[in-house]
Amino acid sequence: MRAFGILLHISSLPSAFAIGDLGPAAHSFARALGEAGAGFWQFLPINPTSSANGHSPYSSPSAFAGNPLFISPEWLERDAYLPPGETVPSPPDTAQGRVDFEAAARCKLQLLAAAFEHSRSRLADHADFLRFCREHGYWLHDYARFVSLKEHHGGKAWTEWPEDMRRRDSAALERWDAHAFLPMQREKFIQYLFFSQWRELRAVCASAGVRLLADVPIYVTLDSADVWASPHLFHLDGDLRPITVSGVPPDYFSATGQRWGNPLYRWDLMEKDDFSWWKQRLSHVLLLADIARLDHFRGFCGYWAIPAEEETAVRGVWKKAPGRAFFSSLQRHFSDLPFVAENLGVITRDVRSAMRDFKLPGMHVLQFAFSGPDSARNPAIPHLHTPNSLVYTGTHDNAPSRGWFAACPAAERAALLRYAGLEDAENFPEERASALLTRLAFASVADTAIVPMQDALNLDMDSRMNVPGTTWSNWSWRMRPEEADPLRLSWLTDLARLYGRLPATPEDEEKALYEED
Repeated sequence: MRAFGILLHISSLPSAFAIGDLGPAAHSFARALGEAGAGFWQFLPINPTSSANGHSPYSSPSAFAGNPLFISPEWLERDAYLPPGETVPSPPDTAQGRVDFEAAARCKLQLLAAAFEHSRSRLADHADFLRFCREHGYWLHDYARFVSLKEHHGGKAWTEWPEDMRRRDSAALERWDAHAFLPMQREKFIQYLFFSQWRELRAVCASAGVRLLADVPIYVTLDSADVWASPHLFHLDGDLRPITVSGVPPDYFSATGQRWGNPLYRWDLMEKDDFSWWKQRLSHVLLLADIARLDHFRGFCGYWAIPAEEETAVRGVWKKAPGRAFFSSLQRHFSDLPFVAENLGVITRDVRSAMRDFKLPGMHVLQFAFSGPDSARNPAIPHLHTPNSLVYTGTHDNAPSRGWFAACPAAERAALLRYAGLEDAENFPEERASALLTRLAFASVADTAIVPMQDALNLDMDSRMNVPGTTWSNWSWRMRPEEADPLRLSWLTDLARLYGRLPATPEDEEKALYEED
C-alpha cells in the first residue's frame, strides 16, 4: 500500500503556551493530514526532556513517561481539571516561531500543580486514574519515586544520592513512599493527564485515517528512572558507574568518532530472561503509536563500546549484540513486527540479513543520494529503492531541503538536477529544491514517503530541527499559526494523486474486487 506522511514533532505545533502540545492545534493538524490524504504522522520521542541535555527528546529521564510540557492547558480546563479562567497564555513573544522551553516549563508546571491541587481530593475514587496506575505500574511507581527523589536532592543525578537510595534499599524505599506520597501521587496524576490526552489525539488520528509513527532511541540516559530501577541490565561497575558507554567510531565525518555516553546494555542478561525489558518498552510504545522506528538499528546486531573514562570514541571496540535472537523473541511476542529500521550510515551484512529475514523496512534519505563519485550506485538513489521501505527528503537531523540545496557542493546539486532531467544547475532556484526532492520521493517505489513539515512549507535553514554533534540551540523550531493552514498541504495531495499515494476509496476497492473476479 503506497502512502505518504509528514514528520513533525509535537513541540513544533503552534500554541499559546511557548511549546506545541496535545491540544487543539494537534487535533487540527491530525484532521488536516487526513484531509490531505496523508497516511502517517511521524513524531520524535515524546518522553520528558531536561535543560541539562538541551531538551533533546533522545536524552530523557524515562523511556516510558510522557513529556509534561506536551499536556494541553485548554484540555485541562475543558475537562474540569482546572477551574475556568485559570489558563493564562505565555507572553506574545514566546507564543510562536520558536519553542521557549524555560517559559513553557514555568507555565505548564505551575498549571499542572494547580490541576493536581484542584483534583487530588477526588483521586482516591477516580476509577480511570486508578486503572491507569494499575495498568502502568510496571514503570509508573518507580518513575514517580525517581522524580520525587530527584526533586528532594536538588536535581542531583541518582548516582549522587545517598547510598541507600542509590542501591534501592527496600526499607529506605518503603519509608520514602510513605514520606513522599503526595509528590509521587502528583507525578502519577501528571502522567495520567498526558496519556489521557494522547489517547484522545490517537483516536482523532484514527478517525482521520492517519497512523502514528513513533521513534524509539536505542539507548537510555544514565540519569534516568530506567537505569536506577534496573541497574543489573546495564554495564555498570560495583559502584554503579558505567564501565563502557555508547557511541560510534571515527569515520570520514569525525576523526574522533562520537561519544554519546549512554550506559550499554547487558545483552547477556537480557537474553536470559527473553528480553522482557525490551518487550515491555516496545509494547508500551505501541500503546501510543501504530508503528515505531528503531533508532540506530545497527546497535541491535553490533555496537561500539567505549571505555567510560575515555573522552572520545577513538578507543572503543566493536561488540556483538544478539540481533537475531532478539528479533526472533520479538516476533514470537508481537506476531508481526510493526517496526522500521533506521539503517542509515555504514550497514553490515548481519544488519541487512536481520532486516531481510524479519521483513523490517529500512530508510532512504534523498539528501544523501547524490554525493560520492558514483551516485548511480548510492543506496539512497531512487532507482535502487525497494517497495518495503520508507523514503525521506530529509530527517530531523538534516537541514531543510531548501537550505541543504543552497549549501551543498556544486557537484552534488548538478547530480541531483541531472537525475531529475534538469540540466541548468547554476540557475535552478533554491526555493524549488524542496518540491523537487518531494517529487522524487513520491515517485519512488518505496511504499511510504515521509516529508518533514519544513519541506512541506518550503522553509530554509532557520527552521532546522537538529545539528548532530551539537548540544544547544536545537529542537526549538515551531510552526507559526498561519503555517498550520491545511491549504499548505494541498500540493502534497496533488503529488500523492499523481504517484498513487492517496488512500483507496470505496470505488477503488470495488473496482479491485471486480478485476480479481
